[in-house]
Amino acid sequence: MATKQDRFDFMGRRTLAYIFSGILLLGSAAGLVTNGLNLGIDFTGGTLVELGYPEPADLDAIRAALGESEFGDASVQAFGSPLDVLVRLPQSTAEGDAEVSTRVLEVLPGAEMRRIEFVGPQVGEELTEDGALAMLYALIGILVYVMLRFTLKFSAGAIAALVHDVLIVLGFFAVTQIEFDLPVLAAILAVIGYSLNDTIVVFDRIRENFRRLRKREPVEVINTSLNQTLSRTLITSLTTLLVLTALFFLGGELIHAFATALIVGVVIGTYSSIYVASTTTLALGVQKADLMPVQKDDEVPEANP
Repeated sequence: MATKQDRFDFMGRRTLAYIFSGILLLGSAAGLVTNGLNLGIDFTGGTLVELGYPEPADLDAIRAALGESEFGDASVQAFGSPLDVLVRLPQSTAEGDAEVSTRVLEVLPGAEMRRIEFVGPQVGEELTEDGALAMLYALIGILVYVMLRFTLKFSAGAIAALVHDVLIVLGFFAVTQIEFDLPVLAAILAVIGYSLNDTIVVFDRIRENFRRLRKREPVEVINTSLNQTLSRTLITSLTTLLVLTALFFLGGELIHAFATALIVGVVIGTYSSIYVASTTTLALGVQKADLMPVQKDDEVPEANP
């Protein structure tokens, strides 16, 4: 039975949430399988060239000039100011080429070489492996932490929500083919932390209400808890999104992908803390007994007042 406090029947719509999450996950999996991630040179190897111009650079003209040369696969973007340009050359055009800087300046007369960095294929491979291990270790640590703080059923719910969020963010980048580089990987790790924090707040309230509302069914307890934490969840998400939106539009080209990953992650993380984490815990059959302290054999139960 819903109370006045239960303004929204979240658990009553959990079947729709299952369908919605299933569609998102299937779309993400299809994007990852068919398109794959558009890995940046941080992972694939290549050359990063920073150029300076005496007046605002014409990015279209630079792309056209590089496209007519052996650097046809290069990506060009503004860097900091209209006078600075960043050129990324994939491994296929830059491998072992010690004369890359000279050749780029020949193709782009009038440019001044500011910086050139080479990322070898071995370094890219190590970064890919280390990045995957970082996410795996984070998920394992979270599994242990939530299991110790709550129960295994809550831990499974938290991990389900985090895997859900990570897969959807990865799928978004696979479908849109936005370049996936180290800042985006850092953003995904930040999304894991953000989503976990939101989930822990909800779980704390659920545990508190299981002990307080002893005559209520698990569905009702979880529904009440979600309603009680809803304002906090929305305020936190909206204020975070305001900052990320400002970064996306005003932070420059270099952090567009980073801000995009965080925006998608915050939106999906807010949704998953309400529906994925809680509904998974409910599906696993969480009960009040799971959250009550274990009573020792020599302890005498206190009489009810």
